[in-house]
Order: sequence, then structure tokens, then C-alpha cells
Amino acid sequence: MQSLTSPFLIMTITFFLAELGDKTMIGTVTLAASYSLVLVWIVSILGMVLSDGLAIWVGQALGKNLPERSIKVGAAGIFFVFGFYYAVKALTNSGRSRLA
Repeated sequence: MQSLTSPFLIMTITFFLAELGDKTMIGTVTLAASYSLVLVWIVSILGMVLSDGLAIWVGQALGKNLPERSIKVGAAGIFFVFGFYYAVKALTNSGRSRLA
């Protein structure tokens, strides 16, 4: 039995939770309504594999050249900046119609 710290289990759970209801999933549902399910499924998998492969390659390159703490601080900083930007954008546009 795998422990809860197994890298496979952690990535499986993280990937599942992160992908629920995101724009990619909504786009995939939209495409599946108009095109072959098998084709949409294959292209969706290919896109995720390529995207994840790039992330793994960048992470490995950064891991060889930067200390782990710097990577964590940088990732947290990027996450915070995007979160702050979109929070401010949502608050300043809260009274405006998105259709206008």
C-alpha cells in the first residue's frame, strides 16, 4: 500500500483537484459537443502531456541552477502577483456588466 507521501499519489490528487472546472476542461467539453469524442480525448491528452513535459523540463533546469528556496519564493511571488492582480480587477469591475 502506498503512503500518503508517495509522489505518484500526491501528483494524481493534485492534478485531479487542479483540473476540476478550469478553462481547459470547459473548452474540452465544448469541443466534445461538436467533434469526435475520441479525437478530442486524444488531442486533450496530447496537450496535457506536452504542457506537463514543458513544466517538468523547466523545473528540472531551474532545480539544477537555483536553490530550492529561491524556486519556492519565486513561485509564491508569481502566484501572489497574479492573485492580487485578478482580485483588484474583479473589485474594480464589480459594478460593470461583462456583456457591455
